[in-house]
Order: sequence, then structure tokens, then C-alpha cells
Amino acid sequence: MSTLYTVDASVFLNAFNVYEEGHIESAQFVQWLETSQEPIIAPTLLLPEISASIGRVYQDSALALEFAEGVRDIPHLTLIPLNEVVGWHASEIAADLKVRGSDAVYIAVAQRYGAILVTLDKEQQARAATAVTALSPAEVLATLPPSSEDTAQ
Repeated sequence: MSTLYTVDASVFLNAFNVYEEGHIESAQFVQWLETSQEPIIAPTLLLPEISASIGRVYQDSALALEFAEGVRDIPHLTLIPLNEVVGWHASEIAADLKVRGSDAVYIAVAQRYGAILVTLDKEQQARAATAVTALSPAEVLATLPPSSEDTAQ
């Protein structure tokens, strides 16, 4: 049985940037998601967060859009529009958990769909813990059984 994951932008961006702390775990997690075909559900907010960060850091609009498009095109990714229902749910979460608006949107999507929230934002992870299961990429990887490749070595 598959587990549903809501992966926030921090994880994809960390996997992309080899110079960031935690890059290896994020890259391994994203690679595992791609090969395992585990379902991912995230708010559409994911795309502009990715392109904004890449565009600012690398000063390259084409690279920013290419990376966001690559994430958008993950076949087992479902993007949830930030409509009035999701927006209000996120508003309630933001008020109750005292989190930033964008963090509340990810938590709202994870909660609504029963997904595990995967984030590198320690504050978001701690505050979301009363509403959803929130883990870092390293914590998710630690829960996975060893692959046959790992045991053959």
C-alpha cells in the first residue's frame, strides 16, 4: 500500500542545491519518490515557490521555470489549487498553529488528504505535528526498508 506525501518546496530546492546542508538526504528522498512512484500531493503554491527561489538565487529565469516545470511534470504528483476551501482551511490552520501562510497551505493539503508532510522547515514541522505527521526527508528515508541493492552490497 502506498503512502501519500505532501512535499514542500524546501525539499525540492535542497535536493537541487548541492551546497546546502541536508542536500544528500533530500536528493535521496526525491530520487526514492521518483523511482518508487509514491503518490505526491501538493498545493499549486509549490511551483511559484520553486521558481521564485531558483530565480532569485541563480538569477536565471529560464532555469527557474525549467526546474518548476520538471517538478510539475512528475507523473505521480497531484497539484491542488489554492481555492476558497483550501484557503480557508489554511487560514484556520495558520491561526491555530501560528504558522506562516505558505506553511499553513502545505499543512492544509496534507491534512485534507491524509498525507505525510515532508519539509526541512523545523518550525513548520514542529508546529504541524499536532495536525499531521510531519517529517524531514532523512526521517522518511529512515523508515524505509533496505532496498535489495543495499542488502546485496
